[in-house]
Amino acid sequence: MMDCLFWKTGVHYFLHLVFPVFIALIFYPKNWKMVYLILLTTMLVDLDHLFANPIFDPTRNSIGFHLLHSYYAIAVYFLMLFFKGNIRIIAIGLLFHMLTDYQDFSFWCH
Repeated sequence: MMDCLFWKTGVHYFLHLVFPVFIALIFYPKNWKMVYLILLTTMLVDLDHLFANPIFDPTRNSIGFHLLHSYYAIAVYFLMLFFKGNIRIIAIGLLFHMLTDYQDFSFWCH
């Protein structure tokens, strides 16, 4: 069980903090540093966890539970992909965040 939690935590934070560098480098090589910062900023979406009780519950799926992780919010994030510039980068960051949270709950131990 501890081994699973170790890998789950490692993959979770790798996808949140390191993998966005690769997204930025591959899709926005000229402005990768700014894009990476924008992608990191989209993690502020987790502020909605502060309104939950308890704030963190390892057995709870964030997707569909928290306001900014709701299916309606995810639909808005998807629609944001059709805009240009920073709006699209924000959408990519938010959707990747949702994908990370989804895999965190669905593919690992709780």
